[in-house]
Amino acid sequence: MPCVEPVVPAPAIPGPGQRLPSLLLAASLLSLLSACSGPKPPAPAGVAATPAPPAAPVEARQVPADGRAPGPTAGLKLQPPKPVRNQEALRQQAAERLVAANPQRTYLGEVPQVLLAIPVLEIELHGDGSVRRIDVIRHPGQARDTTQLAIDAVHRAAPFGDVTRMPKPWKFTETFLFNDDRRFKPRTLDN
Repeated sequence: MPCVEPVVPAPAIPGPGQRLPSLLLAASLLSLLSACSGPKPPAPAGVAATPAPPAAPVEARQVPADGRAPGPTAGLKLQPPKPVRNQEALRQQAAERLVAANPQRTYLGEVPQVLLAIPVLEIELHGDGSVRRIDVIRHPGQARDTTQLAIDAVHRAAPFGDVTRMPKPWKFTETFLFNDDRRFKPRTLDN
């Protein structure tokens, strides 16, 4: 969103023997200096207001051989996924697993009106629900590192359940809604 400076009327030029009140001058300067800044919106309920550490460049990130993304939640134990029979159930279960596997990297509640980035991924699965391939459908125009954050989150949340009862191809698409703290909410959970 572009910064728009407010139009501040010019103070009247003092006549001979008059002094421009210093308070009016200070208020004018303050409004000009603060025109492009504002208070940071409060963090959603239940989310710490501490900023996320800066993400490493995409080229420097390595996914271990077991397919799990590195990070402090790599040892987190998720409940075994349930078998799914349709696309809707797969997307819902995948979104819930994304949040459960990435508790420090997600937010719930209302989505901010202005988002930092919105990467979109298409995830293709093997029959057991493990990740076969991830295609980036949409790279964000800014904060491009959020694409890799989303890919890592998918690997942490896998497997997504037995999909052999579904018709092929075993794919689903997820949109990641990143806020300014680089925390995401799966679009599937934004009802």
